[in-house]
Amino acid sequence: MDTDFIFRVVFLTILVLTFSVSAAFRKRAREKGDVIARSEEGILVLVLRLGFALPLLITLLLYIFYPPALGWSTIQLPLRLRYIGVSIAGLCFPLIYWIFRNIGRNISETVLTKSDHELVTSGPYKWVRHPLYASALLLLFSLSLIAANWFIFLYCVVGLVVFRIVVIPAEEQQLITAFGEDYKRYQRHTGALTPKIF
Repeated sequence: MDTDFIFRVVFLTILVLTFSVSAAFRKRAREKGDVIARSEEGILVLVLRLGFALPLLITLLLYIFYPPALGWSTIQLPLRLRYIGVSIAGLCFPLIYWIFRNIGRNISETVLTKSDHELVTSGPYKWVRHPLYASALLLLFSLSLIAANWFIFLYCVVGLVVFRIVVIPAEEQQLITAFGEDYKRYQRHTGALTPKIF
């Protein structure tokens, strides 16, 4: 059987599992609590979200269903690197499940804080303030290895910059407004995307 076909099947399986977990937990959160409309974030955030997410989704689907369309961004990687990508993605799936399980009904599809939001500092949130963003970036990195595609990797790098410079500060300002000194203390003891070592 063609190795590239196997990688595409694994890639699709990872995406389906991840989106299924995300959709299930988000649906449960909408049923249990406050829902914030994406329109409340403003037009700039909506444009940024669409401008980033739509091309990425198209790229991922092209890799799965019509890989020749991405021939221009394919790179030759040793098979062991692509298998490392599969291993990383395999570790991301239970991590993402753990994150959603811990944040529960507090998950929001916006950077805004729900009126009934609780400050979650347990589970993965004990070490990292934004483990969902961190795991999404790690998953995207692993997918770039599986696909052997520099364009997907570039998305990972751009995503890291956007999360760190735009999304996280905006979200944390909302959390400081909601939780005040409790959130500032939490900030001092945990890293944004990686654990604080010192």
